[in-house]
Amino acid sequence: MVACPHDKAPFGSPICRHLRDCREPALGYVKWYIGSGLEAELLCLPCAEERERGLPVESNFLCEDCFDYASAEVGYLVGVRGRPEIRIRSEPFNSTLKETPLPKQIGKIVDMAPLNSAGRSEWLMLADSGQLIRIDANSLDWAGVGSVTVPLESDHKPRMGHMLRRRLHSSGDGLFAAVVNDYGRYGEVVDLRSGKVTLLLDGGQYHPETVPFSFAFASVLGRSVAIHRTQWNRLDVSDPSSGELLSQRVPESYRSGEDRPDHYLDYFHGALYVSPGGTYILDDGWFWAPVGIPTVWSLERWISENVWESEDGPTRLLICGRPYYWDRAMCWLGGTRIAIGGIGDDDEAMIDGVTIFDVMTPGPPAGCLRADIRGAREVTAFAGPAGVFFSDGASLFSSGDTGVSRWDPEDGSRTGHLENFSPSHYHSAAREFVQLIDNTLVRWSNTS
Repeated sequence: MVACPHDKAPFGSPICRHLRDCREPALGYVKWYIGSGLEAELLCLPCAEERERGLPVESNFLCEDCFDYASAEVGYLVGVRGRPEIRIRSEPFNSTLKETPLPKQIGKIVDMAPLNSAGRSEWLMLADSGQLIRIDANSLDWAGVGSVTVPLESDHKPRMGHMLRRRLHSSGDGLFAAVVNDYGRYGEVVDLRSGKVTLLLDGGQYHPETVPFSFAFASVLGRSVAIHRTQWNRLDVSDPSSGELLSQRVPESYRSGEDRPDHYLDYFHGALYVSPGGTYILDDGWFWAPVGIPTVWSLERWISENVWESEDGPTRLLICGRPYYWDRAMCWLGGTRIAIGGIGDDDEAMIDGVTIFDVMTPGPPAGCLRADIRGAREVTAFAGPAGVFFSDGASLFSSGDTGVSRWDPEDGSRTGHLENFSPSHYHSAAREFVQLIDNTLVRWSNTS
């Protein structure tokens, strides 16, 4: 039944009577989670205050047209209250932590990256001196394998609290490394066999402070490639062994009064995530407004068939759109599913949680009213996960202020939690999570 005078099916969330009956903009309301899954009610501020005092508040379903009118035409969302349900299902869960102090000779470590070699806990590390070090976390055997001199960018101006930081990337075959300035414009690629810098990276000067440096190694069609931002709205592919550009194409920029190029992309590229197996690449970027819009496209098609695939190719999908919300948690769950952190329509109404999308099933992007835009189908969403996301292909792991949690992506249950441990890196071959504290590796395995 609906509380409007229309013989139509209920739509959306129940709405309080003030929001339902309002005919003049603008009435502020909150999305009140009632503690059952992600079910919620839309309550005007006076009704929300009554709910907080424990008083009964009436809410009813409306038809789709009346719901859209009340929630978007006369009402405007100002925040969220209440609590969503976080499902808990206890399962066997290893709680043993191992502390491994690093050798003092290697100096202070500022970042690290896994080296996937035969399942060993082997890591590449970046010292504050710029030295690159290969180390076995079990035996502590180590060796210097190169160094970088990436500019510090002293003129950098932080934006949204993001300070410039050095970030280390390693290739899957363990032959190459890259050090970049996240929220900056420069970086270097190093051949770890020779220790030589093979490629100087420059992501451009137009607002690099809004995103981590767009960079990722991938293995495509049997060869290693380096994917990197060369302008705010352009990604390129290079050979990390030689620095050769593999994605040569004409510039897409233009000036006022000139015709807009065919493949022009009005999009700020962000952090990059390559899917297991190297089939797809996920880009956590944003459009002017600003709106965070993660995108995904086929790596193989981009490199072997269509040099414009990252701009407007047929495999390019827009996952979801959220105003003022990007540079957040996300990861691949296997080869075709993506976990995107945060549940809500914009940064003012976001709760901790995850939405999962399948890139193999098309559909309009979440939060987009245009059915003609290519997107991926939303599979499920559930509350709880917060912080940084990882996956072993079966479970989702979230690492935040309260510790690390394991989640079942099928039903949204938290199946394990470990307090006082907030890993920042995951070694997929060794199945090991690591937090670096004062040059000591705190290690945890997700195996029982």
